[in-house]
Amino acid sequence: MELTTTLRCGFHRYTYPKGADKKLIADMTRSNNRVKDWGIQKVDEYTFSGFQDAEGKMYFYAVSNYPVEDIRQVKDDQHEISLVNFGENRQEDPLELKIGFSFVSTENAKMNLEAEMLNKSFEEVREEADKEWNSLLSKIKVSGGSEREKGIFYSTLYRSFLWPALRSDINGDFTDETGEVTNEGFRYYTNPSFWDDYRNKLVLLAMLSPDVTADIIKSITDKGEKRGGYMPTFFHGDHASVFVAGSYLRGITDFDLERAYKLLLKNATVPGRGGRPYLDEYIERGWIAEKDTTNVPTWDEYKAAVTKTVEYAYDDYATALIAKELGDEEHYTLLMGRSNNYKNLFDPSTCFWRGKIDNGNWIEDFDPYYPYFAYMYREANAWQSLFFAPHDPEGMIALYPSHRAVEQKLDSLFTEPWRGYEAHNMTGFIGNYCHGNQPSHSIPYTYYFIDRQEKAQCVLDSIMDRFYDMGAEKLAYAGMDDAGEMSAWYVFNAIGLYTYSPADPEYIISVPLFDEVKFSLGKGKEFTIRKEGSGKKIRQIRYGNEPIEGWFIQHNQLLQGKELVISTE
Repeated sequence: MELTTTLRCGFHRYTYPKGADKKLIADMTRSNNRVKDWGIQKVDEYTFSGFQDAEGKMYFYAVSNYPVEDIRQVKDDQHEISLVNFGENRQEDPLELKIGFSFVSTENAKMNLEAEMLNKSFEEVREEADKEWNSLLSKIKVSGGSEREKGIFYSTLYRSFLWPALRSDINGDFTDETGEVTNEGFRYYTNPSFWDDYRNKLVLLAMLSPDVTADIIKSITDKGEKRGGYMPTFFHGDHASVFVAGSYLRGITDFDLERAYKLLLKNATVPGRGGRPYLDEYIERGWIAEKDTTNVPTWDEYKAAVTKTVEYAYDDYATALIAKELGDEEHYTLLMGRSNNYKNLFDPSTCFWRGKIDNGNWIEDFDPYYPYFAYMYREANAWQSLFFAPHDPEGMIALYPSHRAVEQKLDSLFTEPWRGYEAHNMTGFIGNYCHGNQPSHSIPYTYYFIDRQEKAQCVLDSIMDRFYDMGAEKLAYAGMDDAGEMSAWYVFNAIGLYTYSPADPEYIISVPLFDEVKFSLGKGKEFTIRKEGSGKKIRQIRYGNEPIEGWFIQHNQLLQGKELVISTE
């Protein structure tokens, strides 16, 4: 079997054993989502079509190089499949299927097929797909480093761009949030997996494909306006705010910021179905309470109150940045004040962020090593929920009695052994740091703010070396990729930049794996990153031969197209 693709079509090529009948199983009842309805039928001598209604209704229109004899249903008491039988079986040429897809109609699926693939050979389509991917991947060119590191780098860069998925047709038609077919003049995409790809992947998308980023923001705005006036959220947090703010401040302005802001502001200020869960109590007291109980099993569903509180605080900050851009001083002041709410659940007696019950008392049944799915923390324990205030690292550090106390806490995170708990989504440990799930992915950089940058680099290098080509086939990650977040984490750290505060148009600088990186931003500007020395401690940072003070470089500086030199010892 061989497969290749265009944006809206698939090309299948099946080579059968000599003399074998050409048959194809269409398993229409299976999907990653529950299939509510489906259909498949012969259209004419060489064509069949159908649909599958699971998470959205998807239509297909398939053209074969062999005649379609019939389509039979085969089933037992548990399952049903469709068996497509083809004629002229004595021929030895492979069976080829050109399949157009649409989320609008069978007619549009046919239209997509005719526009993108129908008159092309398998080799032509494959070469065009290769060219398209090579064009994208070559926007970052690395030299130096090992062949293994280069292989992991370009594999993770590729995986960073698999989602969100295009849902509009070649003519711009799409099925909107209300189920109506519409055409708004932009490419319509699925929602990003905001928790957690807001941390880095969506920034990488903005840097390399700003046109796609603008259309994704138009898409989520369209959805929000048609689903009660709230911007879409995803699973946990309210991180479309970070995506919109960070994209706009990086110069992506080809969307209606005021329309997007209206939705984000409602998310932040108006409790209601479709907005932020538990927003009423967050507004009232600046934190979300958790249930007063004991012996909570890992997988029981609660509020994830601690991580919601600290993440809402960051989302408030991101929304405030947009308010400032639009001159909304009243909400800018309100939201910037609320961005300090992350401090409200810091327990100075344990130096952990910790849950409170309704009366304001700390939850007594507190074990920082025990992982929860949603009690106090979202898919994490207290160790993995440390040090999240990307908009205010200095304020976060000041919660501790000294820099030495922060250093000891960080050292303990990476050295205190995992206690053997088996929990889905929590794999790939350095001490209690868990790289297999996203909540702690920014914690290593905390060392920067207590003048221990080299300790952060030791951790970053260990993660990149150990957790990205695991297993016998060297293809496994330490855990879930979350629609490209873990991949983008590697891409950024391998080139020496990271999106510590993705809402802000800046990057924290680390030691790259490669001697030289040439990075072409989406607007055609190319900047260079060059490493001097082979140590882990950064001695000096220069951009365009001018020294950089501190650890961050601004996006606008990178647009100048100069050379960033990171000298190490």
